Amino acid sequence: MSLRAGLLGVGMMGRHHARVLREIEGVDLVAIADPAGDTHGVAGSLPILPSLKDLIAVGVDMAIVAVPTRFHEEAALELADADVHAFVEKPIAERVDGGVRMAEAFAKAGLVGAVGHIERFNPAIQELRRRLTEGALGAVYQIQTRRQGPFPARIADVGVAKDLASHDIDLTSWAAQSPYASVFAQTTYKSGRDHEDMIAVTGRLANGVIVNHLVNWLSPMKERVTIVTGERGAFVADTSTGDLTHYANGTIPLEWESISSFRGVSEGDVTRFAIPKREPLRVELEAFRDAVLGRPSDVVTMEQGVATLAVVEAALESSRSGEFVSLPDLGTADSGARP
Repeated sequence: MSLRAGLLGVGMMGRHHARVLREIEGVDLVAIADPAGDTHGVAGSLPILPSLKDLIAVGVDMAIVAVPTRFHEEAALELADADVHAFVEKPIAERVDGGVRMAEAFAKAGLVGAVGHIERFNPAIQELRRRLTEGALGAVYQIQTRRQGPFPARIADVGVAKDLASHDIDLTSWAAQSPYASVFAQTTYKSGRDHEDMIAVTGRLANGVIVNHLVNWLSPMKERVTIVTGERGAFVADTSTGDLTHYANGTIPLEWESISSFRGVSEGDVTRFAIPKREPLRVELEAFRDAVLGRPSDVVTMEQGVATLAVVEAALESSRSGEFVSLPDLGTADSGARP
């Protein structure tokens, strides 16, 4: 018997959810709702319902919420009240307090509440975490990310920090298996919008790893790169291609005097790993399905979504105050940043 799935919102992300829900085993997409109609032509034989209330009335076991961020909390609470498991696109909510209410509602109802931090399911990041866990780099010193490109017309209600930097904050904490301890950030507003379109974040994880995130909507060059540097070399994960490359420290003595006088490491072998490259959204929705079925799952929980949003809000607070912002120490994190 398949799970009955519903989709709220058929915009840029919603249309991809509709496609993947139709492809994965054990799930039947039975209802779609969007007050704006089927703008991307994804409904097929399904009618486009006018509201979430109508979608719930169809009778669904699980629902995907892919509407603008300001509607996340209201939709999630309505689903929790209707006893429907929910997957909410990131960021979990406009503000941390809203995300907390969502997480508490799903926990109280005994339902699965998940957040769409898709980069965790990118093959390069999955392989990166596996190798870091096995100690491939030894001690990790620094994690830096670059995520930049042109402004996406689909975004109107949040800035680049909540839309894009949240990806890097979540994947960094997840890969390093440590929460954030402190952040400092600077922002710019160059495109005439109410929200920031560039942010530079620096900080430290609770385990001592230094982090740096450069994120913007102002570049004509699209880049999605994560670099992890440790005592045995560096990993470079390109999430736009799903590639993971290892740069080993060198073992051959340097004979060039001007280089050998630099007291650092030398270049060693460079290896790009051959890894399976499944579509991240498919892997992510399979994880949600498995969580709903009570199977072992790496789904991103609402609590983890709140934790990531807390770090983003701390970075934005820092950009306004010009001061470092510390985050409460709640212990180590196995699978996400913590507030």
